Amino acid sequence: MKIQKNISLKKYNTFGIDVNAKYFCEITSINDLSEALQLKEYPEIFVISGGSNMLLTKDINALVLHINIKGIQIISETDQNVIIKVMAGENWHNFVLWALEHNFGGIENMSFIPGNVGTSPIQNIGAYGVELKDVFYSCEAIDINNQTIRVFSKFDCNFGYRESFFKREGKGKYIITSVNIKLTKNNHKLNTSYGTIESELTKNNITKPSIKDVSEAVIAIRKSKLPGPKEIGNSGSFFKNPILNYKEFNVFITKNIDAPYYKMSEDEYKIPAGWLIEQCGFKGKRFGDAGVHEKQALVLVNYGDASGKDIIHLAQKIINEVDTKFEITIFPEVNII
Repeated sequence: MKIQKNISLKKYNTFGIDVNAKYFCEITSINDLSEALQLKEYPEIFVISGGSNMLLTKDINALVLHINIKGIQIISETDQNVIIKVMAGENWHNFVLWALEHNFGGIENMSFIPGNVGTSPIQNIGAYGVELKDVFYSCEAIDINNQTIRVFSKFDCNFGYRESFFKREGKGKYIITSVNIKLTKNNHKLNTSYGTIESELTKNNITKPSIKDVSEAVIAIRKSKLPGPKEIGNSGSFFKNPILNYKEFNVFITKNIDAPYYKMSEDEYKIPAGWLIEQCGFKGKRFGDAGVHEKQALVLVNYGDASGKDIIHLAQKIINEVDTKFEITIFPEVNII
């Protein structure tokens, strides 16, 4: 375990924001992590993993721990299901591809989501009608204060829409070291009704899709709409889709009869934030090196040298315009540091 000084975090966050870490340590094992947390000379720590769901707005005057613990292993299985332990530093999309190679189903709709496995429970990541909570079995996390390992069940995690215990009561108290995922081995239950998955499959003359077919359709759709972080700095969807109750929805849809929406329950309706932003005229707009992607208004991008504060100013402008036009408040999905 080596402590480095004054390290740029530009390559450690998908927005490509160039801020410095006063101290930096690469964590490749749970022992490394435990030792680093016990270093008394660094009273403040900051944890970074895939760097895909954060916007850095300032230098980090702390010891930055880059969680890079690797490993995938099957820990139990039956004829129908398998439980897989995935270490926190594994890339999420690479894990999806690994599961597909083994014909394990359940996460194909979450293909091509940026970031690492360790942060997936924090955000309860999701895409195209599937969320992590649908396949989550448990996770292990280290207590920052006493370095003990705690196992969290699905109930413990208290998942919500892009929410969890780790974003609320547990924020800053635990570091997830591994996640146990429960997938199907056969009789996979496909979810193709969300978004344009079915039309993408039809376009490719696929009438009886496999889990791999669904994954490839999702990847094609995402690539057509979302820029890869290697192409241009971004953090995927910057805003959460707002959820309206029945009364709020009726007021909204009466004024906006052509608006898309997804009925989540008898009293909850999800409105695509990208549509709201596009209606306000932001799609494809650029403000210096900060901008809104030309193909997906939900994605804010760094065209080169935008600072975190530049992105924040743009985000606030969008929030204000959406609120003025639709009387709906949208909130960032990314963590703003």
